[in-house]
Amino acid sequence: MAQQTMAPLAQFSAEQRRQIRGVFTDIDDTLTDGGKLGAAAYGALQQLKAAGLLVVPITGRPAGWCDLIARQWPVDAVVGENGALYFWHDEREKRLRQRFLQSDKEREAGRQKLQALRGRILREVPGAGVASDQPYRVADLAIDFCEDVPRLAAREIDRIVALFEEAGATAKVSSIHVNGWFGRYDKLAMTRIMMRERYDIDLDAMREHYVFVGDSPNDAPMFGFFPNAVGVANVRQFADRMVSLPRWITKASGGAGFVELAEALLQAR
Repeated sequence: MAQQTMAPLAQFSAEQRRQIRGVFTDIDDTLTDGGKLGAAAYGALQQLKAAGLLVVPITGRPAGWCDLIARQWPVDAVVGENGALYFWHDEREKRLRQRFLQSDKEREAGRQKLQALRGRILREVPGAGVASDQPYRVADLAIDFCEDVPRLAAREIDRIVALFEEAGATAKVSSIHVNGWFGRYDKLAMTRIMMRERYDIDLDAMREHYVFVGDSPNDAPMFGFFPNAVGVANVRQFADRMVSLPRWITKASGGAGFVELAEALLQAR
């Protein structure tokens, strides 16, 4: 898999950090610890936004969660379901805005195919479960391999991925789920769209001014794209499954690693 090495965050120079205009962040096991969002990580989001940085979670979590995040968290927007959508709260109009990549018809067709695939996966991979947040999803199927079920072995996770791909679906592994959907998009594709539509920013031309921080294989497109991508320390658990690794790595795992990055960016300002 990935051949590059990850340098300690301490080597991310103050000059480089001063150029950063925004932070894109995964949620599970990047902001959270053991499934919980702690006060320090939440406070770091608030401090980054208060300092004038763009703050956008980029997550595999469902549309229902993204509704709450966009409304209530100190963020500018949220990309959800691995790139199927982005939501933001329009402060001027005082209402939630939603942008879906696929049409209602396309999403409905995908859901019907995923429903049939769901049964096959559960039959062929004993111990796998449908994620508890599935009722709040609009575009994908999330198969739980460790959040609310005993952790499955790597070969069983690989089998889930293979079953999705045999059916023509895209499959991505997070730290807790295998997410599958019909459509050729990912976290990076929708982040590009969001930045162009919402902020009139060509992310390809400005990538060195933004940081992405994450921890798992579904973050690999973001790690490969951003020259200053950061992994929290637990990214090492998945390094052998990734085609791209982040340039920098924090000392701490999970939420503490995110706080470490936030403090480094704020100190440079």
